[in-house]
Amino acid sequence: MGSAEGVRACAGRRRAGRGPGLRLGGSTARRRVGAGAGRRVRAGQRRQAGAGGSAGGGVRPGWADLVLDGAAGRIVGMLAAMPLTPTTALTEEPRSRTGDDACPGALRLHRADDGFLARVRLPGGLLTADQAEELALAAEALGDGALDLTSRGSVQVRGLGSGCGAELAERLRSAGLLPSDTHERVRNVALSPLSGLDGAGRADVTAWAAELDGLLCGTPTAAGLSGRFLFAVDNGRGDVAALGADVTLIAEPGGWALLRVGTDPAAGRAPGAPAPQRPTGARADTSPAAPPGGGAPGCLAAYDGATHTPALRVRAEAAPRAALLAALAFVEAERDSGAKAWRVWELPARHALTEPRVRAALAHAGIEAEAAPAADATAGRAGGGAREASALDVAPLPGLVPEPGGERAALSVAAPLGRLSLARWRLLVAAARAGRGEMRVTPWRGVVVPGLAAADARRWLGVLSEAGLVTDAGSAWHGVGACTGRPGCAKSLADVRADAAGALAATTPPPTGPTPADRLPARTLPVYWSGCERRCGHPRGHWVDVLAGADGYRISIEGTERTAARQVGSAPRLGGPMPGAAEAERADTPNAPDGPNAPGPAGAAGPVGPLSLAELATAVAAARRVP
Repeated sequence: MGSAEGVRACAGRRRAGRGPGLRLGGSTARRRVGAGAGRRVRAGQRRQAGAGGSAGGGVRPGWADLVLDGAAGRIVGMLAAMPLTPTTALTEEPRSRTGDDACPGALRLHRADDGFLARVRLPGGLLTADQAEELALAAEALGDGALDLTSRGSVQVRGLGSGCGAELAERLRSAGLLPSDTHERVRNVALSPLSGLDGAGRADVTAWAAELDGLLCGTPTAAGLSGRFLFAVDNGRGDVAALGADVTLIAEPGGWALLRVGTDPAAGRAPGAPAPQRPTGARADTSPAAPPGGGAPGCLAAYDGATHTPALRVRAEAAPRAALLAALAFVEAERDSGAKAWRVWELPARHALTEPRVRAALAHAGIEAEAAPAADATAGRAGGGAREASALDVAPLPGLVPEPGGERAALSVAAPLGRLSLARWRLLVAAARAGRGEMRVTPWRGVVVPGLAAADARRWLGVLSEAGLVTDAGSAWHGVGACTGRPGCAKSLADVRADAAGALAATTPPPTGPTPADRLPARTLPVYWSGCERRCGHPRGHWVDVLAGADGYRISIEGTERTAARQVGSAPRLGGPMPGAAEAERADTPNAPDGPNAPGPAGAAGPVGPLSLAELATAVAAARRVP
């Protein structure tokens, strides 16, 4: 569907028919628990090179595969050297696009298998409690009765009927969530979610995000940006600066801001960017030292054009305008090149946004800029033995976030697998009304609710935990995400959300209360379940990739070097007959340990039955542990 304009009536709500059954593989929408043939990964079994993988299959020292004991269904060890099973590496974006940007919006709806999809941009992730309630009403009246959070801090409404576009748009306009029809898809502004709340970072840059959004909507040329062009506004803690945005603003000491333009496509972050600061409550060993240029320990240091990426310092009051001008310079460069480019790094080399080009654009508007010293570029830089950052190293930890003075606190929670029922969403709205009437949706599929009295915040955290939101960094659900999968996406080979939920339920112990701040769990990698090789919405940095394929799930560790995907395990598709009524009822029970997927007889030879949920969960859990 193109624009929703001109649609006069809503044809009625269309709800998705997602079943609660658990599946561990499958290549069609009709596969259910236990469907298809499969066998366990047996002790010592080594997968052979298969078609469709990347080249290479020799032994590489230091590469390790997880091996499952086929008889007992448990992880029996890590092998120091295994054949390098070919994997499907994350593909680089093309340097020149051949079609129009089809990124969905609130007006340009996307047709999916479960109806139409609308993506509502929330610059900075900011919305009022009243706006949040309007989103709930829209999803309730027009969509599938839930809200999805995206990796850029937007909200999606799924399951829309073919005639609902005009009514949805009017609801959003009335709520102040659609200030410009022509610019609604370019309002991609990520903000440090805890900016101004916990006293960390260098400055409160919340106003920068709001000003930048206003400038975007008020500039006709900015409507030429693609729906994938991303701005990041970082308060100096290094969280959204690690998102690989096209234009990044970073607060600096003394009333300055660092303007960074362009990212490295392989790393997903600007070349030479220093390691990010761990958010409030983090383990101290992940934060870099104080930069030579000053500022709080762990804050981002500057870097410059040594990596051919413009990095300029501007006065803080000019920062939002400077970000807009850099984006307009990209629009001009794309037009001059004659090629289609959606992101800064896709520009042809001869039309790249060099430092002189960006500086000239700023000077023409009366903004003075100075180059960031090369000496600052090395401070806190990842590499040289430093750990690569992952999404869990920069995202706000779930739990209470004390505000300066200790009398008030913010709530930080994560949405299980990035999706919230309207009942859970409305609990967050109620909590926001108990605070200062504000919510912040984070780029890590979470929500921050600021401004509650400390006692109220503790009470609300318990309410949200009881409702099933992730409120503790020790939760097995923390850092686990999934794409839409079946039945909503035609390209998906599995119902990855149901499989991920089933695997977690199979091994998650009962809650024992929040993890004390001084005893945070060991550092782990985020996990992302994908239904196809596009891996829509996957996290940045290092992460555990659980990828559905024709023969089941492949478990590997992805990193900033996209060509160095490391396969650490494999889970064949579940086998066995279709479950009967009793088995199906058990499969629909969220806490059933294995349902109809219980392992076959111990010691059986050959194909001995399906891999259990517990075995898959154990393999994933082992893969995400950081040595």
